[in-house]
Amino acid sequence: MKISLPSQLRLITDRSLISDLENRMVEVEKRIKQATSHTDAIVNEMSSHLANAGGKRIRPVLTLLTAKLGDCDAPHVLDAAVVMELTHIATLYHDDVMDEAPKRRGVDTAHTVWGNNIAILTGDLLFARASNIVSGLGEEALLLQAQVFEQLVLGQLHESIGPQEGEEELDHYIQVLKDKTGSLIALSARLGALLSGADAKYQEPLQHFGEQIGVAFQLVDDIIDIQSTKEQSGKVSGTDLLAGVPTLPVLLLKKHKDAESQRLLDLIENQMSTETLPEILKQLRVHKVMAEATEATNKWADSAISAISVLPDGSVKTALVAFAKAVVDRKG
Repeated sequence: MKISLPSQLRLITDRSLISDLENRMVEVEKRIKQATSHTDAIVNEMSSHLANAGGKRIRPVLTLLTAKLGDCDAPHVLDAAVVMELTHIATLYHDDVMDEAPKRRGVDTAHTVWGNNIAILTGDLLFARASNIVSGLGEEALLLQAQVFEQLVLGQLHESIGPQEGEEELDHYIQVLKDKTGSLIALSARLGALLSGADAKYQEPLQHFGEQIGVAFQLVDDIIDIQSTKEQSGKVSGTDLLAGVPTLPVLLLKKHKDAESQRLLDLIENQMSTETLPEILKQLRVHKVMAEATEATNKWADSAISAISVLPDGSVKTALVAFAKAVVDRKG
């Protein structure tokens, strides 16, 4: 079985590094399937539903990559990679219930197949599986995972509650992205270095790298939702807009007080429908907020790259830089 790296990591020019990561991911994939399986046939079908549907596997690959800053053959590295994907998958079960999403990874979401209660419990089961594995990785790894688990929940809570009185809406949105996406990507990068015995001074830079890249990754999704065609991204344009989900371009639009911008904002906030969506997309695509959103997103990626300047020059650092650049250059 051959495992291809996520598209965001295909810009790595070190062919031997790519080959090694792909080979290690074969074993990680086997362990993911073991960890999401169950002796009870019904539970097995539910718990393996999203794992079997595929996915980018960015988080486990990052864990394997940063493990190369130390001894990548250390015994717990592969388990850490599995934990990162299990935790991510568990959040997807919960997110899809909260967002009422119909599809995930090309398949029906768990809650549309088995109902909300079952989907939530399945997510809980996968969190428990991840915790069982990480409990054997040492006290520091366990503490880091517990802290990130709390961040993930707080991120979802804050997203659901919305910004509080006096809180800047854009600041609130960025914090939600840091908690919901950045925290787990940061942990993925940190655990690889930690469990491989890499120098402890790399922990903080990798934390910052992962957090910044997580934010950039989600902001690019905001741009793609408006800018890309279905042929480019594989997704229908404007789905977040139609669902009323806050996105960077719209949040930036609110800062523009000229008449044209305010008319467009009124269309989005008060007249959004499947009928008005094409016109809204047309106007947004040529509005200056798209360039502003792209510039803001690039700054997050640049910040991530700056954070790892302390890493030793070599294939790992080069690959992380390539990953950061690919994140903001993607079209889908």
